[in-house]
Amino acid sequence: MVSYMDYTSPSAQYTFDVNTSPLFKKDSQNYINVLGINQLNTLENVSLLDIFMSTNNVVEPHYHQNAAELVYCISGSVLVSILNPFTKQLLNFKITPGQVANIPQGWWHYEIALEDNTHILAIFNAPTPQVILGSDILRFTPTNVMAHTYCLDENQWKETVAPVQPSTYIGPYTNCQRNAEYTYHANHEQTYQQMQYVQQHPETPYVKPYRNVWW
Repeated sequence: MVSYMDYTSPSAQYTFDVNTSPLFKKDSQNYINVLGINQLNTLENVSLLDIFMSTNNVVEPHYHQNAAELVYCISGSVLVSILNPFTKQLLNFKITPGQVANIPQGWWHYEIALEDNTHILAIFNAPTPQVILGSDILRFTPTNVMAHTYCLDENQWKETVAPVQPSTYIGPYTNCQRNAEYTYHANHEQTYQQMQYVQQHPETPYVKPYRNVWW
């Protein structure tokens, strides 16, 4: 990246309070602050999201079209789930303070807090983190297109996605009526244990050749 910042200018900024830059807030325990070039104009090819979550809250499935993401755990613990587009395998990594998980640019992923007071940093190699959210895909793709493409009943699909709010960011919603006893924690802990076994007893997967165009 070529920087055109005039570092002699009195408007050049070298420090910023990320606590004053909210991106999204669900409640007092689940929120995201953002730092990018719009907040700190001397930044070059770096930006971050400062993410706080309580148990079983989820940074919704999404991908970043302009950057890779490095997730660093500060406190608590989080499950980082990544869909490898080449192997079609869902990878699940539990990280705790001091540990990281790397998400290549454009890969579908989500994060689940496994305990209260979970705090993570999402660091990007771009001056502003751009994102395509799963909730926006569900809400704004025409229902007739989804029904026709995937051989669905359009009315049933409309009913299914009706509760989805655009730009959810952190779910589930505070007014979610789903069974409160169900948790993502147990399901993904089982998957994580399976992944540990795979890592200890690896098999060589078949990987398709890289293509620049997907269809």
